[in-house]
This record gives sequence, structure tokens and C-alpha cells, in this order.
Amino acid sequence: MNRNQHKALACFRSGFGCAQSVFSAYAPLLGLDRETALKVACGCGGGMGQLGEVCGALTGAFMLAGLKHGNTRKEDSAAKNKTYALVAELAERFRAQHGDIRCRDLLGCELNTKEGMAAFKDRKLLKLKCEKYVAAAAALVEELLL
Repeated sequence: MNRNQHKALACFRSGFGCAQSVFSAYAPLLGLDRETALKVACGCGGGMGQLGEVCGALTGAFMLAGLKHGNTRKEDSAAKNKTYALVAELAERFRAQHGDIRCRDLLGCELNTKEGMAAFKDRKLLKLKCEKYVAAAAALVEELLL
């Protein structure tokens, strides 16, 4: 594990969300300051605002693909297509490693319900699973984007 992967895990362990942790560890390498990165990624944790959709750690990696390769002109289809291809590759590899990309399926509970959040805490999923997903997303960023 390298320095940036450690940064992502340290950020997560300090209390930031999964998306924030992955995105903010790498965004400065791509020209975006850490504070802005934390703000941008804030709503993406827990599968998009705890809705249980795409894993926030993976979403952080998706946003990094866009930050690095995304189009800034509508006619730049090559940049857009490259970004989409990277997002698909990130998702495919994450799914191959973990069986799914959806937060609710990875964790086996719904974070947007009292019962689901209680199960999340009781089963210590933040430490047992989410840390693993943050580390995996950071490793994919290293492999595919840097």
C-alpha cells in the first residue's frame, strides 16, 4: 500500500465518508485542493447519501476518472468516451473483487433505515467491510488512473 492509499484509509478512519476519503486522497494530484474535494464528495457516501446505491468509495474513483479525463467541451466525445470506459472498467474490477458495486448489497443492510443503520453498527461493518472497499477503490485508482 502506498502513501496515497494510506491517505485514503487515514481519512476514512478519521471520520470522513468513503467517497470523500478516496476522492480527497487523489484529487490534489489532479489539480483539485483537498478541502474542495471533501465538499464535492460529501453527498456520495453510503451509496449516494446513504441510499444504498453505488458504493461511495467506488464513486470517489469514478469522480477521479472524470477529474483526470472528463470533457470540458461538449464536442470532446473522445474525453467523454475515455471517462465512461474507465468508469466501466473500475466498476467491473470492483465487482469482480467484491461481488457487487451497490452499497446495500455489499453491506447486506439499508443505511437509510433505523434498522439498517443499527445492523451496520452492530455488525461493525464500517471497520470490517467499508475499510476494505476504500482500500480496494484506492488500489484501482492507482492501477487504472495514475
